Amino acid sequence: MPIARQGLKFVGAGLLAAGAGLLMRPAPGLDFLGFLIFFLGLFFAAFSLYFFRDPHRPWPPDAGLIYSPGDGAVLSVSREGEGKPVCVRIFLSIFNVHVQRSPCSGQVETVEHIPGSFVMAMRDGAKFNERCVMTLRADNDGQRLVVEQIAGAVARRIECWPAPGSALKAGERYGIIYFGSQAALHLPDSARALVKPGDKVSAGVTPVAEWLE
Repeated sequence: MPIARQGLKFVGAGLLAAGAGLLMRPAPGLDFLGFLIFFLGLFFAAFSLYFFRDPHRPWPPDAGLIYSPGDGAVLSVSREGEGKPVCVRIFLSIFNVHVQRSPCSGQVETVEHIPGSFVMAMRDGAKFNERCVMTLRADNDGQRLVVEQIAGAVARRIECWPAPGSALKAGERYGIIYFGSQAALHLPDSARALVKPGDKVSAGVTPVAEWLE
């Protein structure tokens, strides 16, 4: 299973800690501490390999569908205020793949980093967490979709790779969130949601909405 390159430094740090623990074991009085550091280092390296996995996935086949930007469970599908678009919120646990993929083909118009709080990502208040907001003009009908990468309470780091003016294909990787997070997709009125709270979704694979005729 391939891993995202962002995870290599975490794997390396775990292996270095394990090596340091191994070197400490022969020292008098440090054998238990060395064993503990060795074990924790190996555990962290193995967990990082698992967490930063980045599986290959086929390109989404249907241009009439809008695909999930993240792996996880749907938290809500609703309008979050009068005149607001329908928003699909997805919770990414530490056991989900954390690489985000474009929900449709289009051109990136804006990318904005917004500071905020660090509430647990499965809670309603997480919508006000630190986040990166990308606006995408869809190739399908020129409508705008907004996708958010929302930090959780642990590592609090987000990467969004495209710059304004970049073209993205449906299912193309565009960013990563570290260690527990939330992804949100704000749909235009020309689209209809296909998922409900509790549904399990996979980035670039599961249709979460469809374009209306």
